[in-house]
Amino acid sequence: MKLYNSLTGRKEPFHTFGPTVTLYVCGITPYDTTHLGHAFTYVTFDVLVRFLESRGHTVRYVQNVTDIDDDILRKAREVGKAWDDLGREQTEAFVRDMSALNVRPPDFYPRATWVIPYIIKITQILLERGFAYERAGNVYYRVHADPAFGQLSKLDYGDMLRIANERGNNPNDPHKDDPLDFVLWQAAQPGEPTWESPWGPGRPGWHIECSAMGLKYLGATIDIHGGGGDLLFPHHECEIAQSEKFTGQRPFVRWWVHIAMVRKDGEKMSKSLGNLVLVRDLLNAGFSPDAIRLNLLRHHYRHPWEWDEEEQVEAQAWADELAAALRVQGGEETPLDPHPFRQAFDAALADDLDTPRALAHLRRLAAAIARAGEEGRDVRQAHRALRELGHKLGLSFGTPPVVGEEWTRLLTTGARHRAGMP
Repeated sequence: MKLYNSLTGRKEPFHTFGPTVTLYVCGITPYDTTHLGHAFTYVTFDVLVRFLESRGHTVRYVQNVTDIDDDILRKAREVGKAWDDLGREQTEAFVRDMSALNVRPPDFYPRATWVIPYIIKITQILLERGFAYERAGNVYYRVHADPAFGQLSKLDYGDMLRIANERGNNPNDPHKDDPLDFVLWQAAQPGEPTWESPWGPGRPGWHIECSAMGLKYLGATIDIHGGGGDLLFPHHECEIAQSEKFTGQRPFVRWWVHIAMVRKDGEKMSKSLGNLVLVRDLLNAGFSPDAIRLNLLRHHYRHPWEWDEEEQVEAQAWADELAAALRVQGGEETPLDPHPFRQAFDAALADDLDTPRALAHLRRLAAAIARAGEEGRDVRQAHRALRELGHKLGLSFGTPPVVGEEWTRLLTTGARHRAGMP
């Protein structure tokens, strides 16, 4: 299997470094979900996990919830709700949508607010080692103390500052030594929730939340870390910096996997622009979960694409064709051999998760089953293969998904297979 690594800029043969593949995917900030940009990310990683498991790997998968953040606080004020009530409500909506799309839950589903003591510990170590400084109850990461900063994005200082400013950085903060220095801990502000710390009451910065959850659940080095392509800088760049300086180990992540943006009306689909296509609206319009998944997976995860309702209608026709192939009766004549289709399908997914090519082979198998049925051939093996390959893409072929109970357990325990936290 080859997987594109954003750190090196090339497809690399994937290999494991232990009995378990560790995977961390940046989860939602729960204030307005679930649009197709979200779905494209989490369906893609669902397929990756399914494919790794089909190849005999055990996967330890962590997906977080950024349940305390500037955006949540802003939205809560706008709608007149408590910040934690809003986050809980939107997380539950996201879970319902993922369950409906047959996206299997991660093994662990921590919230940022669950790991604040660990965030404080990481911040203290970074201060002791000279990679951070405290001013007026705020703690900042000192970018110029880290010569490796920028290794992932490969941007120059000016571009880094420009993009960071577009994504929440405050370059005019008078407490900073450098406009690009980023917040590890921010001092209490009026009307905001706070936690006690050695620097006074406050709350964690955005980037350190994911570092803390990744390190706590998966250790100092993670095999695969993923998320939307818009997180590459500054979020993932900052994660690398603070995590490696905390642990003293490199690399923090072996493979960085980024999912391309979904556009609508020529712009990235985003909450701020309001150009959203919501999963719930598509389901309510009569599109099946399989059809929505097929429309997502017809696009390679590294290529941006534009929402087109006609493509969604076509994907519904594909879902119907695949389900119909499983109803073909066949006969007793020469069995249809599914091996060439299975081989081509797996080769496509092994080539940097090429779901468009894999889907094309799946549809060819369905068409071959239809022809074989007309010819009176035995299609039982082909049916098994169609279900098996469809399972790797997360298709349910019209049967209701059964992942909802596991997602519900995650909402209360944070763990898929057992109660409690590691």
